[in-house]
Amino acid sequence: MVVALLVTLVLTLLLPDAMRLGPRFLIPAIEIGLLIAMVIGDPGKIDRTNRWLRWLSLSLVTVLIAQALWATGRLVYVLIEGTNPAVNDAYDLLAVGGIVWATNNIAFAFLYWDLDSGGSAARAHHLPQYPDFAFPQQLSPEVAPPDWRPKFVDYLYLGFTNATAFSPTDAMPLAPWAKIAMTIQSILSLAILGLVIARAVNVFS
Repeated sequence: MVVALLVTLVLTLLLPDAMRLGPRFLIPAIEIGLLIAMVIGDPGKIDRTNRWLRWLSLSLVTVLIAQALWATGRLVYVLIEGTNPAVNDAYDLLAVGGIVWATNNIAFAFLYWDLDSGGSAARAHHLPQYPDFAFPQQLSPEVAPPDWRPKFVDYLYLGFTNATAFSPTDAMPLAPWAKIAMTIQSILSLAILGLVIARAVNVFS
């Protein structure tokens, strides 16, 4: 989880200024501050159920999603408007498009991880009878160890497969919010990949 967040921080710093929400180091500084506060409040497995820790994690996810949506919106605008120098160089365009696409997927992975079944701390104590996502290990308990719990990597895989297949391939969304979130992620991914690839092909030709 920490590694994925650090990757997001680096990718955010690599974005052009126009695609960052605020000054260059603002969003990374906020994310690092929230992460440090969470680690101090709950070091280890993130299994403490505490209201202020819950608000910290939700705040971190909100910042990640806000930055991802801003970057996506700016990229789509730049591609449609067509006068930015970055969109006239295929290599720069593919690099920026790849960064925006990857940060979107990681941000949505954090969203799924933090909202599914009440969050990681709640899942550490018990799994609800009706979870928000149904993983294969939950649908077929015989293929998983006893008391299996989804970890962040499971949600990261969910985010990337949803962004490439534009549909569930591993975990099935059961709750309405999960279906809406996956739909939004698929639409954003389709817009990024479609517009970036089309523009890059046009520039190459």
